[in-house]
Amino acid sequence: MDHLESHDILSGKQHGVTSKCSTAINLLEYLEALTKAGDLQIPVDVNYLDCRRALDSGRERKRRRNDAVEIEDRLESLIIRVGEKSTSSLESNLEGLASVLEADINNYKTKILKILSDCAVKMPEKTTIYTTLVGLLNAKNYNFGGEFVDLMARKLKEALKACFWKTARYVLRFFADLVNCHVISTNSLLQLLHTFLDTARDDNSPQVRSDTYIYAVLSCLPWVGRELYEKKEQDLERLLKHIEIYVRKRGRKHVPGLRVWRSDRPHPQEEYLDCLWSQIGKLRSDMWQEKHIARPYVAFDSILCEALQHNIPPLTLPPHHQDNTYPFPWVVFRLFDYTDCPEGPVLPGAHSIERYLIEEHLHNIIKEYHLERKQCAACLLDFPLKLKIPLEYMIVEVVLAELFHLPGPRYIEICYGSLLIELCKLQPATMPQVLAQAVELLYDRIDTMNVCCFDRFVNWFGYHLSNFQFKWSWDDWLEASQLDSTHPRAKFVIEVLQRAMRLSYRQRIAEVVPEQFDCFVPNKPEPIYKFSADTSGDMPGYDTAQHLEQIIRAKATYSDVIEALGEMPNPLRENDESDPPYNPLQIQVFVQTLLHLGSKSFSHGFAGISKFLKVFEAIVGSSEEAQILVLKEMHDVWHHHQQMMVILTEKFLRTQIVRCASVATWVFSKEMMPEFTKNYIWEIIHATIRKMNKHVAKLQREVNDARERRTGNDSDESSSDEEEQRPRPSEEEIERMEEKLETAQADQKNLFLIIFQRFIMILSEHLVRCDTDGRDFNTHWYRWTVGRLNQIFMMHNTQVERYSQTLSTLLFTQDLDPHILDAFNQFIALRS
Repeated sequence: MDHLESHDILSGKQHGVTSKCSTAINLLEYLEALTKAGDLQIPVDVNYLDCRRALDSGRERKRRRNDAVEIEDRLESLIIRVGEKSTSSLESNLEGLASVLEADINNYKTKILKILSDCAVKMPEKTTIYTTLVGLLNAKNYNFGGEFVDLMARKLKEALKACFWKTARYVLRFFADLVNCHVISTNSLLQLLHTFLDTARDDNSPQVRSDTYIYAVLSCLPWVGRELYEKKEQDLERLLKHIEIYVRKRGRKHVPGLRVWRSDRPHPQEEYLDCLWSQIGKLRSDMWQEKHIARPYVAFDSILCEALQHNIPPLTLPPHHQDNTYPFPWVVFRLFDYTDCPEGPVLPGAHSIERYLIEEHLHNIIKEYHLERKQCAACLLDFPLKLKIPLEYMIVEVVLAELFHLPGPRYIEICYGSLLIELCKLQPATMPQVLAQAVELLYDRIDTMNVCCFDRFVNWFGYHLSNFQFKWSWDDWLEASQLDSTHPRAKFVIEVLQRAMRLSYRQRIAEVVPEQFDCFVPNKPEPIYKFSADTSGDMPGYDTAQHLEQIIRAKATYSDVIEALGEMPNPLRENDESDPPYNPLQIQVFVQTLLHLGSKSFSHGFAGISKFLKVFEAIVGSSEEAQILVLKEMHDVWHHHQQMMVILTEKFLRTQIVRCASVATWVFSKEMMPEFTKNYIWEIIHATIRKMNKHVAKLQREVNDARERRTGNDSDESSSDEEEQRPRPSEEEIERMEEKLETAQADQKNLFLIIFQRFIMILSEHLVRCDTDGRDFNTHWYRWTVGRLNQIFMMHNTQVERYSQTLSTLLFTQDLDPHILDAFNQFIALRS
């Protein structure tokens, strides 16, 4: 600095770095110069240069970044929380928020657009609030409104392309409500709706695709129907006429497989699209007046009507592709009507649009909070219109609709059980009574209940009773004790007590039920050991069993056990030359003895199986007959303990002692026919199929991962260190993995072929026998068996669909009895 000053290098106008020439003095001189120029009316050009970044410290830059993040977080919180309970009105909150956002649009436009677009999709219950907010912003800043419409149009296009159908439906609904806020023109919306309706004319795509688009159009009409009726009545009628034509001609083969009950009494069971169409028809006859949707934009009509409107960018729907997934159709669940709610507000009619809107809102609450039962229950009971509707009845009906949803519930079954218990805790004066009334109605209609729903009803009710000391008005169901054990009412009581015993103990169950139900109380869950000391010593294998028991208790090794079993004669050996693949007496003695010694608990049984796994490998091997014999002996030991049989079968599968196909063959064997209609048998079957499905899915993921790593770019900077350390698989390794996958898929196909073939055989034999004897084929056994066949299709629809062509060619041919073929045709219609 001394050098610069001594040599007169610095200009006299330099400020900020020289003495007596601070930046403040520079500003004063600048203002004085401007003042003089203004007095003399001399024009002045000023250039502003921002040099803060050159002089700022890192701490100041970080502070500004933190300030920006803090402002964005504050804006996000304000937008998300608008509409929540507040001391001021919603209209004043919206007006204030719109002013805040308008002031920050220039600096935080991208963030504001993203937050609003996300809220439009993720918070559909507040659709009208956010459309009003967008309308106010559009009235203040037309360009911002246009950018928002473009962003939502891109979001709609991306959702349709990615098969995010619920997101697409909510975006379409948001567009519809933006018409009410004068953000979007009615002609533009009508053009978009007709674009959606064009899918109904596409003969090369499945009906389920057209259903999805038509449902999206219908579901937005409660919001915009009145506006279209007043301004574009003829166009609205033309739109509705196209929908009516489609709804009338669409196929409904899939509906019987999705009904909770076979009967329509006392409540008709309507398919979702038919039901919504009827509700829209009722709304139409009411001049599009509904009483549920809050419309805050009405208060701002004078402001919104002056705003310029936008057009939705033209949209081309993505074509159908075979890999596209569409929502399954469903049948609307109805349990209550207005006569079941004698006190308080009236239950909206089944075809009123209010019923649809309220139920959708309740479903969305469950979707949002299903992982937090306490919060979910509190939100359900704090429903905005709770004083205008019989809320407890509608909540119970919606939760049970979720539980009984076909082909499967959206969330794990325990979710609904724990939610209903929490509701009873929060509303003890009314909710338990409503739930008890629901159980009675379900029990009254159980004769025609779908088998899938029957199982879920059993599981839920047993769990629910376990939380209330198994107290129930059992005396009201005493008539079930006089019915055949395969009758649905008797079977329900039997299976509920079996489920309850898993959650308690037998003596406790026997004490809480009336004496008339003693025939339904499960047997004592004790093992039956055929080689016990009380049995005759003349039984083949008795001595070896006693010796085996002694050496196992003495901590024998697997080689000691094999040596002891090796001395037994083989009943299958006819002469010295033949070499049977297995020795049934060895398997019988070993399995009986091992399960007997491990009968103290599940853990004891598991430990015994794991310790002597090599013995199983030696005496069972890969022989299917030997594997089935293992399962038969397990059943002989534990046939009074259903849960033990389920768990042991899963253990045998995990340890590969038995294969999935062997389990299926054993279940359909003649020896198991007396057990065929019991729930635990199907618990075993479904666990077996799930294990096979998981195995195939795991191998598929491994192959896909290997292919990606094989074709991946080593220089990809996005790959993690862990990925880089993993060796790239060779082509030979991938081929071996694919061969392993193909083998697993062949086993999976074989498993389904075995199961469906056995179903066809036993059902065909029953039909022929009834026809020969002149008896009615429609017995309880027949309905249970057909129901189980449908259950396999429903619960494993994704995997079965993969082999549908093979099944159609080999098993479900057109010459098959129509009563059996209907189950397959209903399944195929789900995706057609």
